[in-house]
Amino acid sequence: QEQLVESGGGLVQTGGSLRLSCAASGGPVSRLVMGWFRQAQGKEREFVGAIKWSGGDTLYADSVRDRFVISRDSAENTVYLQMNSLKPEDTAVYYCAARQSVRIAMTENLYMYWGQGTQVTVSS
Repeated sequence: QEQLVESGGGLVQTGGSLRLSCAASGGPVSRLVMGWFRQAQGKEREFVGAIKWSGGDTLYADSVRDRFVISRDSAENTVYLQMNSLKPEDTAVYYCAARQSVRIAMTENLYMYWGQGTQVTVSS
């Protein structure tokens, strides 16, 4: 069973950057797809992006493509979400999630394991 712990959220001004981390433990990460989701207040949780641990293939939501980058560090069993050119509409609680699969998925119910979430607030 995977355990995911996120860190790195906070308050940033429009145009700024933040990097979120998600440390995975409990099982072989090489078999995982790691996803990032976010949920703004009053809205449904939405897909941000994901990465296949093996091979490093990535997929991004249109709203963050060219601004956000997902990477992984196999030595640290950690996935990162580098967020650049942040906008107020990026304000949300960001969640790291994992699924045991070779295929990236955008649907949250396909992810079995979830972190506790970390708040990102972008001020205008």
